[in-house]
Amino acid sequence: MNHLFQLEKNNTTLKTEILAGITTFLTMVYIVVVNPAILSNAGVPFDQVFMATIIAAVVGTLIMAFAANYPIAIAPGMGMNAYFVTEVVQQDVSYSVILGTVFLAGILFVILSLTSLRETLITAIPASLKYGITSGIGLFIAFLGLRMSGIIVSSEATLVTLGDLSAPGTLLTVAGLLITLSLIARKVTGGLFIGMLITAVIGFFTGQLEITKVVSAPPAPVFWDMDLSGVFANGLYTVVFAFLLVTIFDTTGTMIGVAEQAGFIRKDGSLPRARAALMADASATTVGAMFGTSPSSAYIESSSGVAAGGRTGLTTIVVAVLFIISMFFAPIVGAVSGLPAITAPVLIIVGCFMMEGLAKVNWGAFDDAFPAFIIILTMPLTSSIATGISLGFITYPILKLVMGRGKQVHWILYLFAIIFILQMIFFPAH
Repeated sequence: MNHLFQLEKNNTTLKTEILAGITTFLTMVYIVVVNPAILSNAGVPFDQVFMATIIAAVVGTLIMAFAANYPIAIAPGMGMNAYFVTEVVQQDVSYSVILGTVFLAGILFVILSLTSLRETLITAIPASLKYGITSGIGLFIAFLGLRMSGIIVSSEATLVTLGDLSAPGTLLTVAGLLITLSLIARKVTGGLFIGMLITAVIGFFTGQLEITKVVSAPPAPVFWDMDLSGVFANGLYTVVFAFLLVTIFDTTGTMIGVAEQAGFIRKDGSLPRARAALMADASATTVGAMFGTSPSSAYIESSSGVAAGGRTGLTTIVVAVLFIISMFFAPIVGAVSGLPAITAPVLIIVGCFMMEGLAKVNWGAFDDAFPAFIIILTMPLTSSIATGISLGFITYPILKLVMGRGKQVHWILYLFAIIFILQMIFFPAH
């Protein structure tokens, strides 16, 4: 074990790695509950999403452990699951078709991870667009949490308005939100997960949550429930690109952040074994689509394990083992995920976390600020991450050209702008 993961070289021990793995798992296990809760709104059966979530997490995390030897865990990412649901509704297609877009995005990600095109894509896209996309997704999923819980409801006069805060489910959401916020403010490890547990207990004693069984044999996984032909028949190329682009940015940003914290970044700024690490995420996305879930990403929650001393892939081996054990708790996860008041606070709080990058946008430069702004504005208002990305990629090069800075824009940005304009004209969202 010491030789395989080079524990001594990385100044760590078996005990430290195990504790770090447990810490990371506790901070991210909420996805096992939240992902089925969200994707069930698109018609994907609970058992299918539950198993697909765990399978994707285990596959990606094990590849990260053995191929890259990093303490960075992988699982289906927040934001992409919410986008998955809205695309099923907006495109008026079955979830099997959207699973097809996820699969194609995963295949493209694998190809990009094997070439230098990934680095070209990352460097070509300006920081303002990257931060705008992440922040827009944050608002997108926070808005979803507010709607799911009844805190915000539809209104003919103002489109949306404040809901009935005295309703049992909404009241439980508010209580859960305040409890979880308090835990996170106090920097309690696994605050999101513990907050969900406390909210579930309150829901149980107030009669809103019914638990008849806790443990059972894992549900049978469903394989290849996707419709690839439907992707081409409906012209869902922008959806594929949106899944691909956001997954690349999310994973790259997370890996760099966690790697810097752990001291893995070289003096020249490069990350050793970066290709193997990105393959872990790309593989998890592809495998996850085969079994029935949205794209996977490296989890920033891995930083909690690094803070606890995790430095090698042994940390992520522990995370993978704990995900496998969670397969046996499908009954209680199913009951909990069926009550929006338990999962909505997580969406709202994670949405806040994703807004951090806004501080790095140069708001004094209009040609940088407006494309980021239009992305952030349109993602939640159109319920489409792809639309937000399209408008950002169209306005950025246009503004740079008008202001005489066209040479600062990489040729890939001009190509994307043309593609997105044609997409919006000839293949508009339903």
